[in-house]
Amino acid sequence: MGITTSPARRRRAGSAAAAAVLGLLAAAGTPAFAAPDDSAGRSPVTTPAGHSASAGGPGSAHGAAGVPLGISRLAQGAGRDVAITIDDGPDPRWTPQVLKVLRENHVKATFCMIGTKVQKYPDLARSVAADGHRLCNHSVDHDVTMDHKPVAYQQQQILDAKAMIEKAVPGVPVGYYRAPGGAFTPDSRAIAAASGMRPLGWSVDPKDWSRPGLPAIISAVEDKLPQQPTVLFHDGGGDRSETVAALKEYLPWLTAHGYTFSFPARTTP
Repeated sequence: MGITTSPARRRRAGSAAAAAVLGLLAAAGTPAFAAPDDSAGRSPVTTPAGHSASAGGPGSAHGAAGVPLGISRLAQGAGRDVAITIDDGPDPRWTPQVLKVLRENHVKATFCMIGTKVQKYPDLARSVAADGHRLCNHSVDHDVTMDHKPVAYQQQQILDAKAMIEKAVPGVPVGYYRAPGGAFTPDSRAIAAASGMRPLGWSVDPKDWSRPGLPAIISAVEDKLPQQPTVLFHDGGGDRSETVAALKEYLPWLTAHGYTFSFPARTTP
């Protein structure tokens, strides 16, 4: 028989781990920057906050400047807002095509970028920011085993990737962190929040990365949408022709059904 742990005990353990990491970051002098939240979600943040904030104390549910440790899965705004997120780029073939579809549909999205790819294609990262999209840190090299590795390694993956993106796109805040494969730990969430990045998940996953076919992707993103969904797509990591085709159908469908486009919630619990 396995040993079970109560939800309350797990929450206390997670809070303790997060508080410990925040304390270590503060003691080490790790800078914590946060961009102001756009509560309406209709226009991107284009300037850095430029101020430091202290990490949350023991038991705190927030990191720097009020950035929560909890994983964001909701779009900002009201019930018919939707946040489009794009992972695993930038990619020289697919990112320009995704940007073109978004531009044609007047949609601003959140791009979760891999640090080494940003280093290789900095002009693409700048193109994403220039179009008014928000930036998200997706780790240095998308190590999906990060959650099983030491805290120091997680910190390196998160903070080095943030620095890579900021170097490529100076003056534009990196307001989110999405763990590779969504495999967050209390430590990684605390590290991200202490640096002003909201841990970012999703609520709708069409698994477009697996190339299941256009009908399967469209069915997954149109059927039974939750309230204020955050939808996951990809512009890197392989052939993304099905993703581009799906976005061409899906974005006009959302508009026709009364949805408006927003960004993922960043400073609300």
